[in-house]
Amino acid sequence: MGIEAVRTDRLGLLLEQFDQAREMAQVRLTGLGDEEYLWEPVPDCWSVRRRGEAATPRAFGPGEWVLDLGAPDIPASEYAEVARQAAGGMTVAKIAADWSVSVERVERVLAHTGAPEPDKTPVTTIAWRLGHLHFCFAGQWEWTFGERRREPKLLVDFTPSAALALDRFWALIDRWRESVATVTEEQLDTVGFSRYPYGSDPDDRYISVLAGANLEFIHHMAEIALLRDLWRPRLTTPG
Repeated sequence: MGIEAVRTDRLGLLLEQFDQAREMAQVRLTGLGDEEYLWEPVPDCWSVRRRGEAATPRAFGPGEWVLDLGAPDIPASEYAEVARQAAGGMTVAKIAADWSVSVERVERVLAHTGAPEPDKTPVTTIAWRLGHLHFCFAGQWEWTFGERRREPKLLVDFTPSAALALDRFWALIDRWRESVATVTEEQLDTVGFSRYPYGSDPDDRYISVLAGANLEFIHHMAEIALLRDLWRPRLTTPG
């Protein structure tokens, strides 16, 4: 039996990274139940909630269950990215539209000096993190390989069922992986090959978009794994 050749091309390396991250994530998510999926470890978490019970002003979703989303802003962790956008030639107005904030907010970020104050970000549940990933990958698939017209916020029917959420998510990830594997070298270098409207995809080479998608998958799955680690001792530690 021959030895499978190791890919060292750009797309091959990104696919290998994604495959390894997906394999680890699938193992770590085995046995996820509904209570753990929706567990709120601290007050004021963001999560998946029934419409009308959402804790945030911009919660979204097409069905009975919606994903919490707060008012738009530029987090301190992204100040450097805003500076890179400006240095790359993006106008303040375009940057503001990209982040869904006012021009004045962008100007304050660009004028900021010194280390920014740490972000006051909400803690999010496993349900929220998985739903966020599902929303991102569904939207990027639709606006790269699909019809490029459907509103991303209406693509994912969020659910309080961990098993159903995972079944739907892995099916999407399989479709994503299959489509990405067909991308050509020329398409990797094409600016705007992805037209996903939330973020800078239309202004970036597709190889940068793919690298960013891998990073999004890896860091959110690491967060989910940590929440699972915190959940287990909770069941055995005396109250």
